[in-house]
Order: sequence, then C-alpha cells, then structure tokens
Amino acid sequence: MSATGVDTYASRLGVKPGDVVQEIGWDEDADSAISEAIEDAIGAELLDEDADEPCDTILLWFRDGDGDLVDDLVDVSRGLGPGGRIWLMTPGAGSEGSAGVVPPSEIAESAQLAGFTQTKAERFGAWQASCLTPRNR
Repeated sequence: MSATGVDTYASRLGVKPGDVVQEIGWDEDADSAISEAIEDAIGAELLDEDADEPCDTILLWFRDGDGDLVDDLVDVSRGLGPGGRIWLMTPGAGSEGSAGVVPPSEIAESAQLAGFTQTKAERFGAWQASCLTPRNR
C-alpha cells in the first residue's frame, strides 16, 4: 500500500475489514475512487440509500443546494450503529468546478444542531471530508 493517494482513503476514513458502510447522496460528481477504496478495505459493497442495516460508517455526499443539511444528518443518523460515525463529503473550496461548496461554518452549525460533534476534517482530492460523531450516545 502506498503512503499517498487512493490506497490511504480507507485508512484515513477509519474503515476496516468487516465494517458496514452505507453511501448516501452519491452522484456523478462524487469521487468513485473513495467509494472503491472503502469497498476494497471492507471486503464488501457499500450499502445503498435504501438499506436499513446498522452501519459503522455512513458516507454522506452533500452539496450546497442539496437540501437542508441538518435534516439530512438527522435522517441518516438513524442508520448508525453503536459507535458509528458519519463522514460528510462536501465539494472542497478552490477545487476545479467547485460548485456546491458548503461553508465550514454551516457544517459546524448543522452538525451541532443535528446532535453531532465534528471530530476530524480531511481533504480527499476535490472533496472536503468532515467526520461527525453523535453526542450523548
């Protein structure tokens, strides 16, 4: 495994073999390499938006204009298992074609209102990733 690039996506997201990961909000602008790296790491396909199995990680792709972030976070949090987390993927500022950028202040406020704490932020190519963990769980 190389120290940079696609091979580190899964380890940076903290997913491991056997984890249950659900992907929500994927669209053609999403980075498939991230999804594929997670599938390789967990040894299974990602669950789709309609799955109701408790998840270790939920990968939520969200762009400005997709709706209300607080509502989406509350909705997807129902799928989290004990100790689960949401990785919120938003277009990164300054990226080529960076339409849909969600300001960091909106992410922080929305996470707090939805009952989450942002524990980590990472850059994955053109996408900004924010790790959100439930408070009081």
